[in-house]
Amino acid sequence: MRFVIQILLWLVIIFLAYLTFNAVYEPIQFNKIKEKRYAKVIKNLKDIRSSELAHKEVTGKFQGDWDSLVKFLDTAEFAITQRRDTTYLDEEYKKTYGVDQYIESVVIDTLGFVPVKDSLFKGNEERYRTMMNIPIEGVDGTFDLEAGTITKGESQIPVFEVKVAKARILADQDRTLVLQENEIQSVDDVNGRYISVGSMSEVNTSGNWPKVYGDNE
Repeated sequence: MRFVIQILLWLVIIFLAYLTFNAVYEPIQFNKIKEKRYAKVIKNLKDIRSSELAHKEVTGKFQGDWDSLVKFLDTAEFAITQRRDTTYLDEEYKKTYGVDQYIESVVIDTLGFVPVKDSLFKGNEERYRTMMNIPIEGVDGTFDLEAGTITKGESQIPVFEVKVAKARILADQDRTLVLQENEIQSVDDVNGRYISVGSMSEVNTSGNWPKVYGDNE
């Protein structure tokens, strides 16, 4: 009887040790997986932001459709310009008052054009043709994309937002840890339920990731 009790005690001890180990090990592994996947997602979001900013520079607005954004990258060009200061005689002033007066001005010369895809992606078409796909194995689909305008005073300001839910890219992980991740608030983490760049409610083209993942501006 005593031997049986000892065996049961050892089993309880082993089981408790296993639970203790898992309580420490699982969050560590979860964080490693999370950080690796977040890095892949953020890399794509940076490419998307660069593409959207290029679209706004050329067309004056952001693009809310993936096919149209890719078509833009296929065909659009940046103008290469040179700015120079100049002055010229104000003929009307001289005619009226008989005195020379010069007007300072800025002249912008167009020197040529360069394809947007070469400037942003060095001609790597595969990179921008797939940037909208969520780059996590086993996760199908694209990022959520929206573009439009918001009112600031009497002006309509172009805005865009691209995002993906954390739960979507961590769908195969422990549900409790994912729920905790959604509630996290820290300067060293991605806060909230989404990894995102831009905003549909304010003028903002930043990403919501911390500096450890690189530039978020």
